[in-house]
Amino acid sequence: MTTERIEVQRTLEAEPAAIFSVLCDPQGHVAIDGSGMLMDAEGDVVTAAGDSFVVHMDREALGDMPLGKYDVTVTIKDFVPDRELSWTILGTVRPQIGHVYGYRIEPAEAGSLVTSYYDWSDIDPMWRDTGIFPVISEATLKSTLGILARTVLRGYPRSSPRTAQESGPDTIST
Repeated sequence: MTTERIEVQRTLEAEPAAIFSVLCDPQGHVAIDGSGMLMDAEGDVVTAAGDSFVVHMDREALGDMPLGKYDVTVTIKDFVPDRELSWTILGTVRPQIGHVYGYRIEPAEAGSLVTSYYDWSDIDPMWRDTGIFPVISEATLKSTLGILARTVLRGYPRSSPRTAQESGPDTIST
């Protein structure tokens, strides 16, 4: 393969801040994943380059390698509020692979133009020689952007409905 980077774009009917808030939330990554590999996440909302969180993965959805369930640490590389978020992944393999995932967000007339990218141009030579890249396809990135559009449109993150005990007795106005 001659290219070492995939980029896809989609205009979302949402403000950049709403999109960026989903991308900064570890659970947001799980919610929008188009690959089917992200099962859950642990960690705080990211606020700066260098922040990290853990994602619980299951590679079975890709059907390419029998890794079973495993965890990866996502470390934020680029953090430009409401404009760009990128990250690298450290998993169970060593040396670290070095591929980068990210999003750029630009204001657009109909909301925001979002570019999702996957870059493996700077991976460790050991991994380059395996011939397994790209791990994620262009179609997967497009799918994730579609899920992101739906997720933001629906108002993610939604607060969970309160129970009757939490909200107190119902009142009826006449």
